[in-house]
Amino acid sequence: MLGRLRQIGRGRAVLAALLMGIAGALFALALSWRPAIAPITPPSPGSFTPEQVARGAVLAKIGDCAVCHTRDNGRPLAGGRPLATPFGTLYSDNLTPDPETGIGTWSAAAFRRAMKDGVSRTGEHLYPALPYEHFTHVRDADLDALYAFLMMRRPVHEAAPANRLIFPLGFRPLLAGWKLLFLHHGETPTDSSRSAEWNRGAYLVEGLGHCGGCHTPRNLAGGEIRSQAYAGGIAEGWRAPPLNAANPAARKWTQEALVTYLRTGISPDHSAAAGPMGPVVDSLSQVPESEVRAIAAYIVSKMGGSPSGPVAPLPDHAEAAASRFPEGAVLFAGACAGCHGQGAPMMGQGRPLLSLATALRDTEPNSAAQAILQGIEPPVAGRGPKMPGFADALTDRQIAAVLGYARARYTDRPDWKKLPAAVAKARKEGTQP
Repeated sequence: MLGRLRQIGRGRAVLAALLMGIAGALFALALSWRPAIAPITPPSPGSFTPEQVARGAVLAKIGDCAVCHTRDNGRPLAGGRPLATPFGTLYSDNLTPDPETGIGTWSAAAFRRAMKDGVSRTGEHLYPALPYEHFTHVRDADLDALYAFLMMRRPVHEAAPANRLIFPLGFRPLLAGWKLLFLHHGETPTDSSRSAEWNRGAYLVEGLGHCGGCHTPRNLAGGEIRSQAYAGGIAEGWRAPPLNAANPAARKWTQEALVTYLRTGISPDHSAAAGPMGPVVDSLSQVPESEVRAIAAYIVSKMGGSPSGPVAPLPDHAEAAASRFPEGAVLFAGACAGCHGQGAPMMGQGRPLLSLATALRDTEPNSAAQAILQGIEPPVAGRGPKMPGFADALTDRQIAAVLGYARARYTDRPDWKKLPAAVAKARKEGTQP
């Protein structure tokens, strides 16, 4: 009899646990549910003023919309670009006003919800590859201008491929939990002790510019670590350097130098734009200079303001580096010195000295390795330094030798550790979609 009672008790406990699990799952689904917003007929050209559309065009450049929403050799804003993440590959959506594959049936309210809450018109949660944790800080009037610009583009009928994510991350309701942890609403605060230009820069950088999306480290769940804002991150296998006091530049950035860099892709006293930063520069080269100056004012203040005092001499420890990295010295002389060596003709064409290169001075070798592997393309209309890639010409060990030599010769920073493994990882990341 006692055994029978124990069996009944265990059965009731199992049933209670099962019911609690079902109740929890239903609660989670209810928490994640978002209603669909009714479709509309695509707006006519007369729905928006020319001024609103023009303003939206500028905002689209500041937000780099076409960079992520245009695949290689694809139509602008038609989506389909693969975005590699630690959780699999996402494909960007079609932002043209095509009624079937784009946002042609989206109202302005549906567009604002997507940008601020990460929810599509149909109620699906959107993946944070769309950086709505930044876009949520953008004012409605600016989102409406961006919407007007997108709705006046030529429709392109092109559906994005299906995402390829590790199980169970393809289950979109899980994103509701992610947002509870990492999506923080509200406008960017205004600092009354700062200039109007600085506050404008804060609004652009923290909002549409979403600079922290690349330049802030992320946790295992893919959320930005807010306590380490602008402490450096990873973007498409490249290192996005810190934009705070830990910025590794050999010479402190000034507002003027950063404006030049953001509009041309090169600062003679700092670096040349490479990797994912190239398309950003291309976009910013097409917006009013006042907007770029505001962005630069805000970022320079985060890096500790303008320099003061005499400029320190630049290191060049050629003999010591060659004795420590003899193979790297030989490879550098054959593959690099023609452009980067002392007295090389290319150095008179605006190419920054390697002793000024941020990538060589960074705590991680990602960007320096990617620059050698993939090369560098001029970001603005083919103007600026161009460097060929050596992925097919040099092995991982040889590239590691060159990096070790260049770091030892042109900086006073400690050696990078496990360089061959780091180069192999960079090569793999550089070939991902």
